Amino acid sequence: MSSVPSSPPIPPIPSIPPPRSTYRHGDLRRALLEAGVELARAGGPEAVVLREATRRAGVAPNAAYRHFDNRQALLYAVRSAALAAVARAMEAELAALPQDLPPAEFARANVRAVGAGYLRFAQAETGLFRTAFGPSDDLQRRAQGAPADPERKGQSGLDPFELLGAALDKLVAAGVLPPERRPGAEFLAWSAVHGLAMLVIAGPLGPLIGPQMQQIGQHLLDMVEKGLSGK
Repeated sequence: MSSVPSSPPIPPIPSIPPPRSTYRHGDLRRALLEAGVELARAGGPEAVVLREATRRAGVAPNAAYRHFDNRQALLYAVRSAALAAVARAMEAELAALPQDLPPAEFARANVRAVGAGYLRFAQAETGLFRTAFGPSDDLQRRAQGAPADPERKGQSGLDPFELLGAALDKLVAAGVLPPERRPGAEFLAWSAVHGLAMLVIAGPLGPLIGPQMQQIGQHLLDMVEKGLSGK
């Protein structure tokens, strides 16, 4: 199996602009969101506090309520921005893949790229990663028919979960993954890769394998692929 080439750096989320005393229509919401993103980047979801976001935006706390009813509403918006950043990290890995690979090899490379982007983002943007994948009812709401939040999608129009699903669909189309094994495969692959990410960024594996997480991640994806395909 061919190795996947190294990928370009993760596109950064723009830093917040300097505080301003006046805002055109819509600017205050963006300033509050950017402040919330910076708070999450530094301290994870626990650091996203509406009062601190207003302080950083240079406005009185009450001004925030025109755009966010409460802290949870701001956190939801910040989580959406973080998920979109994860999607862009995955897309950067996918864009680096050679397009002339044989179908089966290209399908496998897509799964590896999605996983590599996920792990790379976890290490580079730990606070945003924890915010993106904190407790939520997103998947339950989508299973009940609620539409996906467009703010959570990357340049491709897909969010991280959808990018993983698309990569697994390519495995089926290429004859690597039997169709009967496709249902629910996202949850198995996601759980394995997310578990590694959390053990490295917030658990005991950080000092041990942190610098080698990408290489370990590729071995893990090998195991996931073989487990899903039954080969």
